[in-house]
Amino acid sequence: MSNLNEVKVGLMEVDGALGCAIVDYTTGMLLASEGAGVDLELAAAGNSEVVKAKLKTMKSLGIEGGIEDILISLDTQIHIIRPSTSNDGLFIYLVLDKAKGNLALARRKTADLEKSMKRV
Repeated sequence: MSNLNEVKVGLMEVDGALGCAIVDYTTGMLLASEGAGVDLELAAAGNSEVVKAKLKTMKSLGIEGGIEDILISLDTQIHIIRPSTSNDGLFIYLVLDKAKGNLALARRKTADLEKSMKRV
């Protein structure tokens, strides 16, 4: 099991990583972060609302199961939001440089780190 610091170090090793965070979406609180060029506190709060809205919509539609990940593709960046299955209320957030990152590898690394994550 990895602690939050180990998870963020692993996320920043992803090619093209600009920033990352581990967030408690029930409060919008940033638990760990690293990187530059993105206001990660603001992103944590805003993306908490994205996760809560998607969960609420899924419930309204009667969709069973959880969110694997949410991908947001911008002009120059890709944002990956991955709710934790083993740490209720947490999600991993990774910002990639679109030109330097590999989406498939980033999603794989994010999934692997999420599975190993433990809240300390």
